[in-house]
This record gives sequence, structure tokens and C-alpha cells, in this order.
Amino acid sequence: MTLDWPGQRPTMLRTFTVLLFCIRLSLGMTSIGQLPKPIFWIQAETSPLPGCNVNILCHGWLQDLVFMLFKEGYAEPVDYQIPTGTVAIFSIANMTPESEGVYICRTHIQMLPTLWSEPSNPLKLIVAGLYPKPTLTAYPGPIMAPGESLSLRCQGPIYGMTFALIRLEDLDKSFYRKRPIKNEAYFFFRALKIHDAGHYLCFYYDGSYRGSLLSDILKIWVTDTFPKTWLLAQPSPVVQMGQNVSLWCQGPVDGVGLALYKKGEDKPLQLLDTASTDDDESFFLNNVTYSDAGIYSCLYLLSWKTSIRMTSHNTMELVVVDKPPKPSLSAWPSTVFKLGKAITLQCRVPHPVLEFSLEWEERATFQKFSVDGDFIISNAEGKGTGTYSCSYRIEAHPNIWSYRSEPLRLMGPAATGFLTWNYVLNEAIRLSLFMQLVALLLVVLWIRWKCRRLRIREAWLLGTAQGVTMLFIVTVLFCCGLCNGVLTEETEIIMPTPKPELWAETNFPLAPWKNLTLWCRSPSGSTKEFVLLKDGTGWIATRPASEQVRAAFPLGALTQSHTGSYHCHSWEEMAVSEPSEALELVGTDMLPKPVISASPPIRGQKLQIRCKGWLAGMEFVLYKEGVQEPVQQLGAVGREAFFTIQRMEAKDQGNYSCRTHTEKRPFKWSEPSEPLELVIKEMYPKPFFKTWASPVVTPGARVTFNCSTPHQHMSFILYKDGSEIASSDSSWASPGASAAHFLIISVGAGDGGNYSCRYYDFAIWSEPSDPVELVVTEYYPQPTLLAQPGPVVLPGKNVTLRCQGAFPGMRFALLQEGNQVPLQFQSTSGNSADFLLHTVGAEDSGNYSCVYYETTMSNRGSHLSKPIMIWVTDTFPKPWLFAEPSSVVPVGKNVTLWCQGPVRGVGYILHKEREATSVQLWGSTSNDGAFPITNISGASIGRYSCCYHPDWTSPIKIQPSNTLELIVTGLLPKPSLLAQPGPIVAPGENMTFQCQGELPDSTFVLLKEGTQEPLEQQKPSGYRADFWMPAVRGEDSGIYSCVYYLDSAPFAASNHSDFLEIWVTDKPPKPSLSAWPSTMFKLGKDITLQCRGPLPGVEFVLEHDGEEAPQQFSEDGDFVINNVEGKGIGNYSCSYRLQAYPDIWSEPSDALELVGAAGPAAQECTVGNIVRSSLIVVVVVALGVVLAIEWKKWPRLRTRDSETDGRDQTIALEECNQEGEPGTNTSSPSSVSQETSVELPVPI
Repeated sequence: MTLDWPGQRPTMLRTFTVLLFCIRLSLGMTSIGQLPKPIFWIQAETSPLPGCNVNILCHGWLQDLVFMLFKEGYAEPVDYQIPTGTVAIFSIANMTPESEGVYICRTHIQMLPTLWSEPSNPLKLIVAGLYPKPTLTAYPGPIMAPGESLSLRCQGPIYGMTFALIRLEDLDKSFYRKRPIKNEAYFFFRALKIHDAGHYLCFYYDGSYRGSLLSDILKIWVTDTFPKTWLLAQPSPVVQMGQNVSLWCQGPVDGVGLALYKKGEDKPLQLLDTASTDDDESFFLNNVTYSDAGIYSCLYLLSWKTSIRMTSHNTMELVVVDKPPKPSLSAWPSTVFKLGKAITLQCRVPHPVLEFSLEWEERATFQKFSVDGDFIISNAEGKGTGTYSCSYRIEAHPNIWSYRSEPLRLMGPAATGFLTWNYVLNEAIRLSLFMQLVALLLVVLWIRWKCRRLRIREAWLLGTAQGVTMLFIVTVLFCCGLCNGVLTEETEIIMPTPKPELWAETNFPLAPWKNLTLWCRSPSGSTKEFVLLKDGTGWIATRPASEQVRAAFPLGALTQSHTGSYHCHSWEEMAVSEPSEALELVGTDMLPKPVISASPPIRGQKLQIRCKGWLAGMEFVLYKEGVQEPVQQLGAVGREAFFTIQRMEAKDQGNYSCRTHTEKRPFKWSEPSEPLELVIKEMYPKPFFKTWASPVVTPGARVTFNCSTPHQHMSFILYKDGSEIASSDSSWASPGASAAHFLIISVGAGDGGNYSCRYYDFAIWSEPSDPVELVVTEYYPQPTLLAQPGPVVLPGKNVTLRCQGAFPGMRFALLQEGNQVPLQFQSTSGNSADFLLHTVGAEDSGNYSCVYYETTMSNRGSHLSKPIMIWVTDTFPKPWLFAEPSSVVPVGKNVTLWCQGPVRGVGYILHKEREATSVQLWGSTSNDGAFPITNISGASIGRYSCCYHPDWTSPIKIQPSNTLELIVTGLLPKPSLLAQPGPIVAPGENMTFQCQGELPDSTFVLLKEGTQEPLEQQKPSGYRADFWMPAVRGEDSGIYSCVYYLDSAPFAASNHSDFLEIWVTDKPPKPSLSAWPSTMFKLGKDITLQCRGPLPGVEFVLEHDGEEAPQQFSEDGDFVINNVEGKGIGNYSCSYRLQAYPDIWSEPSDALELVGAAGPAAQECTVGNIVRSSLIVVVVVALGVVLAIEWKKWPRLRTRDSETDGRDQTIALEECNQEGEPGTNTSSPSSVSQETSVELPVPI
């Protein structure tokens, strides 16, 4: 980016302006003068405002130097230091305007005060926040194309200031321009580039370097193409004539106007300026007519000229109708019913609708409703066949239904009865086995009776084959488990949309009828809207769902018109829920009657009776039929109460009911609930119930419940929250234990809850199984899991895992990796739960996580917490310290030191050798700790190590990591690097790298590209180090370099040597050979063979099969081949050799064949082709003649064959009749021979 000033040449700041935003700037160094120029930079600690503490660091290149800090305007140094190392730290505490100015740093040798270094680069300190903030604007606009010019104007209220411009994406570059007369500055961009886009701000300061506040951020876009926009219609793209519609245009670019266009019109219909788009205004069409129908689009509207192209945009079609158009109706999988299968009718339109309706022409009263347009039709007792049609209505006009779709007819069998697939399969197999036995018996009897002479050999073979076939079929069926039905079917659970909850609230507990509000809440997070109905007919009201997935329906003061039965539905994108439990409003004298329920009573066990009311703050009373006084009473405990019978006995059987009343007198009572009969029955033991995987699942997961019992021939029922949702019939053909698998293919947010199962036979039921809490996660925010006192625990000690959630009143579950079932559950009134692991051992080590969920609405749970690893040991594991991208870093670059270990939730501490202070990173929640070092300088070099730093008192031992040497390059002249015997070495041979430096008493470091650590270090006595690599292998191939540093200034290294690429191979890699333009010669054209290798500085040679000497040599690898007299065709290959090593040749390339004519190129039809073509014609003509002759002979051959067949059939019948006549002597050989000699015809 280049900034120009009016009337001046482009200038890049040669001195650095530093705001005290705790931003670190590192300046370069030169080597001119008696001592090297020191490096000078700043460290800011806390704040950019006055009072900030600032550390100015000066780095020299020798030990025992005297560091002097000078300030512009002062002859004497303002501070000096004699540090033990090579870095001096000058501290400015409590920054004030007097501390502002330009600073430099110089060094000199303590014993030679006249030997000074060059001055460092100047450092300018400015304190921000003393003047009002300026305004920053862009001309002609904030969105421009690459190559266009842009001007940024920074304007303040005070004249004679210096202005500075900052780009947040590149804080190291600041540009300024003094305007001593006016109160503004212009920053010009002559030719914008893509990387100039970003967020800009500006400030100004006076001659004493006291600065202003920062301006507001201005975002600059540099693009050649605008991103797409999209257009939405509210409330719907299908609008009735005379109604209003809003068109919302949205896109990713802010601060730009918008224009609405209609297809077929050149000018925009409406315009929205920048202020309107910022206020989320939309295009408005009032009182639409048929002329407003059409295809609309919106584009960005710029108030300045630019070459930015407008891309293709999304369009929206607006339909204006007096009645919505008819939908389409289809059937899946087909329109014909199959045995035991249902058909889904799909009603579709291309725009959003409020509701679909399905009509059945054979039944005038039949009508189904659906939100997603899917209707499931079964053919039970043959009542599903017939003609169907559908219609819909949109949200904007809920009273207007569309035209009906084209009729669709469903066909199928008259009745399916109660046949199941398992029953039909078993019966079919039994019937097939019976038919096999009968067929075998009939075949044997027929063979013995009809043709007795076949009984010895052929009958035995046929019977054996039939028996073996039957045995094979029976064995296969038995092994597959189909003969006796031992395969257990999976019963798919068709989950209805979760039933919502309906209740009432009031502001007057003593007189609830004065102001009553009905609330509807859904357990499904995908609920879009709620609908309240009264007496099952008529739509009362609709409300969109809030963030808590509930909606309020205020009724106000209760009147006679409000009396009736209410229930609500929740609507999702694809379905509508079952109705909630009905709420009866009977007037102002009586409260709505509650709902009573209980699980089946079991003798000798505790039983809870649930009484659910409709208003909060009511008291509950339980009654038993035949007893005048209440059995139990409970105070105000919310909208429901649980009455407990501690031990169920015969005396506790009977009919129960409950009532609610207001908390204070005079009591207002509800109607009694419906009676609940409690009868103790003889029961089987409870079944074994579990899930095949963890009961804590994510949405969309597959869940299988397994319910089993040792009893035989049982049927199973699956319950969710006490309600039956699925069943599985018994299989009488299967011996042994009974089991049922209930499957949820894709779990939704409303599928969570408490599941249980029971089994039964004709009249006896089992006890309910232990419940399984199915938790569907990813609905609430993620909790945090912490270990107290820490994640590393001594064996035999206790550790507490605290799970912190976001909402109170939730239930928490603790999970351990490797265990399917949660370890612990806990319900709390707060928003956290503590799980105690008592006397932990080695088996308790592992990853733990937690989740919280609500128990009232389908166990909707949170995201799983991040796992925490618990270590049961007496010593912390050793971490590992490494540098990224490498521990050898050029000066001015960035590097990150990573301290990585397996223990999470523990802080790390970074130590530097010979320094008392340590860099710390507290509370790291990741698997590693990062210590970034930006703009690296000589002060960063040294030896580093790290270790864990727990923030709790623990006797556990801590081990330090490995030692990392951080080397900074670019401070000394670069060395040279050679390889002996050469860059290409055979595997198993020895190799030596020779690194030649410029200074003695140096340490040399060998580096390889792609490795983070140096390969080897040496301290030779001279100027050269030899790195010996014995028995090299293929993985030693790569790119090498070396650096060196003085022993007096360790780790302040030279520039990298030139890179040297090493190949470990017997021969250089083979090249590739290709032909241009093709491998086939054309008339008068040559072919160029291109040989390419991976190494530079080589010579190529081309070889032609059949020639002993190489044909051509080339340095660029291109060989021109002609086909004079057909000598160019054949197989070619190429190889190469290094010019530095002419005796080593590479492997030859893969052979490449060139093809073409053998003779002159003009002869396109050769003699061989003419001969072959003539031969083909002769063969075809000969085949035609043969076929014609045979066709003429066909009638005569057919007559002769029919006569012969007749004589053969007559002889065969006479022979069979003679054998079947009684008294015929079939054993006489003479008679047989006579008959045979007379009757048998001579075959033709």
C-alpha cells in the first residue's frame, strides 16, 4: 500500500510512531560504526491512557556494555544501565505527557568509554486519549475496485495537529502527515490492491506528542465483484389481490444502498439509501394487483462511480391470485397398497404454506391436516383405497383455501387383516417345507409305478438328488433362523411430534378469573408456532414461539364466552404435534379440573400418584372413594403434586381422585379429576431394559432399546414418560427367552425422556422395568467441568468434579469415556452439581465429561462439556517444549513456543535460563500452552524449558520439560555449505557436510527443512565444521542449510547458508518423456520429444531402440524427431547426468512409442489395406450365397423330419403298452430281440 501526499512524492515513515496500546514494535539494526547498532523496542503493560507503565528495551551485542537512553531535546542521557546480560530495560512508570517524545539508545564498552555504538533507530512515544476523537471518511466511497484511487480523510476539531492512519490488520505500519494550518489530513491510495481492504482508524497529536482518542473504525472493501443478494417476501410470495407485501433484500455488504428491480423493466422500482438499510427497512408494495406479479431482484446501489461488477443475483417470483394455485399430489412408494405397508401422500407447492388439507372423495366427512404436506394412509380392513385430493392455505390469508389438486387414486387388496410380516414369513416357510416332503414322496411313487426298470439306478439317483436338495434347503433356513423365527425383529418407533404442555397463569391468586393467561410450551426446539383451540373447533389464536419455546394467550377477565375446553398444538416445519391435555374452563366459580395418573401398583412397593393442576400456587387434595375425609393434602408446590403411598397393600386399592384450591380462604375449588383405579395384580418380575449405546445422544443419532425377559412367548410394550408409544408381538415359534428391540432411527429434540418397558402374556403383566433416561444433547449451552482440587490426584484421595451449567433447576449427569451408562446423576435447585469420586485408584483415570438437562420437557440437554482428564498418580507427566515453525528464527519474525502435555486444566510456566522471571500462561484449558514471541530480536535468544504450574497446593512432583535453544539468525554474514562426495549419494554410504564460516571461535548448526530442531551442533577450532552422516538412508534426502554464532554471543546466529538439496539414491530419479503435439506423425510435421527431470544443471540424452549409440544430446531436454523415409517411428527413452558429476547417469525414462506410415506420407491407402478390404467383401458375399441356398432347402427338410418323428413316436408308444400289459413275458430275450429287429426303424 502506498500513500501519497498532494504535491509531494510518496513517503514511507522512516521513524516509527508508537501508540501505547501495549503494542510491541521491533526496529531493525545496522552494522555501521565502531559497535553494532543496538535494537530498540517498547513493551507496554496495561493501557493506552495516561498512567500506563512502559518498558523500553535496548539490546546490545556484547556483554558488560553501558546502555544510555537519550531523549530529543536533552543533551545528557535521561537514564543509563549496566546489565549483566545484553539487554537493558528502561522503565517509565505512570506515563504522563512530559514523558512523550523521541527516544534513542546507544551503548559503549565499560572499559573504553570512547568506543560508542551507532544510535539506535528513534522511537516516538505518544499518549492517546487527551484530545477528542476525529472522524474518518472515505472518498468517493468505502467500496472500490482494485486499481482505483481512494482518499481517506481524517478530520479533528483542532488545527495544526499531526494525523496518523492505522490499519487494524497490520498494526506495524502507521502513516502520518502534518497539517499545520487546517484541522484535517488526506491519505491517498493511488492504485488499490486486494490486501488494502480492511478496518482503518485515525488519530492526531500535538507537538508534545499528546494524542487524541481513536476515530470510529471505517471498513474499506476492495473487490471487483459484488457478492450476491437475496430477496425474501413477507408474509409470502403468493399474495391475494389487494393485500400488502414487504420485500426484504439482504446481503453481506453493509453501508450500501439497495435498488429493487422487476424483470422486463430497466429502471429500479424503489430505492433504499444507506440509512434505510442500516435500520433494516424493506421494499413495500401496497395494495398489489395482477400487474405487480412478476420476478423481482435487488442490487447494491452506489452513489459514486466504480468499475465493480454486479454478479448474478437470486430472484424471487411474486404471485398475485384471487385464490392460491392448486398443488401437486403424489404417492410414495406407489399408488398400490402392499401387504402390511402404508402409503405416504405428498402434497407439494413451491412456496411456504400455513397448512395442507387432504380430502377423500368416497367419504365426505374425511379430512386430514398437515404442516409439511405428508399424509400417511394405511389400508386396514381395505378402507384406504379410493380417490384423494389436497389443498392448502397460506399464512397471509388463513381463511382462503387453494384450488384442489388433481385427484389421485389408491388401489390395493380389500383387507390386510391382522397379518404381520413375521407371521406371513413363518407360514410361507412351513408351507414350503410341507410341499417339499409331499413332492418327494409323489416322485418316488410315480417312478416305481410307471417305469419299474428305472428303480435300480435312475430312481435311486433322482430320489437321492431330491433328498439332498431338500436337506440343503432345510439346513439353510434353519441356519438363517427363518424356520423357527428366532430372529428378533426391530420395531421402529414412529415418534409423534412431542405433545405440548398447557397451563394457566394469573396475577390474582385469590381470584384467578379476573385476569387469566393461557401458556403453551413445547419440548421440541424446532417449534415455530403455537395454536390454541377451543372445544376442538375454530382457530382461536396463533403465536410464534419464543426463545423459551412457549407462547402466551391472554384471555383477560373470564366471561361466559370463555368457558369451554381448550388445548394447544405446536407447529414445526414438517409436522404438527398431538393436542395437549385439555384444560376445562367452567366459569368463575370453579377452577379447571386437574389430571390424575400413576404407574401400575406393585404389592409391597412405594407408589406415587401425580396430580397435575393448571394454575401455579394452588394446594392439592387427594380423595379415595368411600372415604369422606381427604387421604392426603399438599401445599402450594407448583402446578403439580405427588402423593405417596409408602407401601402398597390390598387395603390401598380403590378409586382415587384429586382436587385443587386456592391457597387462602375463602377457598376456590376445582372440579374433581377423573377417577383413577388402583388394583394390585399378580405380576411377572420386571424385565431387563437398556440401550445398546449410551443414553446420552446427539440429535440425529440412532437409538435401540433392548427389553428382555427369561419368560417365553411374551409381548412387550415401550413407555415414554408413562405413555405407551410402541409394542412388539410375541413369536410362538421361537423357544427360549423373549426379547424386543425398539428402534429410533433419528433422534429429535423431543424424543428425550424417561423410557421403560413391560411384558405380558394373555392376562398377566410384568412390573415396569427400571427407567432409562434418554438425554438429547446440543439444545442448551455447554457446561464447564472442573476438578477440585485439580485433575492430578494422589491414589487413595478424593476428587470432586463440579459441573457448572447455565440454568438453575436442571438435572446433571457425569459420564466417563468408555462407560455407556452415566456414572452419577444429580438434581439441584442451583446451576451446578458436585460429583464426588471417593478414594480414587488407577482405574479411575480417564476422560470425564458432564451434561445437564431439564426433566419436564423431554430431557432436552446441553452440549457435552469439554472432557477433562483425571490422572491418578504421584508425579506429573513430563511436558514437551517445541518451537513453531522452528527453533531457528530469522530476526524480526514471529515464533511460538508450545509447552505440550497430556494434563488439561493446568497452567504452564515458561523458564528462561539465567533469568529470574518466568513467562506464565495461567488456566490453560487446552492440551498445550502457547507462548508467542513476536518480532523476535536478540533479547529473545537463549535456553528455555517449561513445566506444569498447578494453581493448587499439591504434593505431586513436577518434572521439567526438555531444554529448547532459541537461535535468532540474520545477525552475522552467511556461511557456505558443501556436501562430500556430492549431493547424490547411494544408500548406505557416508556423507559429510562442510559448513564454512567467516569468524573463528564459532558454533555451527546444521539444519534441515521441515524439522523444528537443529540436526547437529559443533564447536570446531577453526572456521569450518564437518558434519558426518554415516550410512545415509532414503529419509535423509532433503534440503539442508547451516548457520553459525559466536561463542561470546551465543544463539545470535548468522544468515542461513545457501540451501543444498541432497538425494540419497543409487541413481538419480528417472525423468519423464512426452511428445508434442502427439505421438503420431502427420504429413510433413515433426514431433518434439520433451525430457524433464527433477534436478537443475543436467544434460539430457535421447536413445532410440535398435541404435547402439545415443541419438541426440540436449541441455533443455527438447529433441526434434522427423519421419523421413519412416526412420522416426519406434520406441524412445531418455536419461540425464549432472554436469558436475558426468559419470553418474539417471535411470532411463519409461519408453515412448512414436507411430506413423512406413513409406511415403502421401500414400494414405496402402496395398495391404486394399487387400484386406477386398477379402472382407468376398467373405460377406460368400456367406450370403450359402444362406440363400439353405433357405431354399428348408421346406423339404422340414417334411422329412416330421415323418421321422411320427414313426419314432409310434414305436415308443407300442413298446410302453406291451410292457404294461399283464401276462407279457418281458424277461424273454428271444422275444425282445425279435420285436426289436422287426419294429425298430433305422435312424436317418
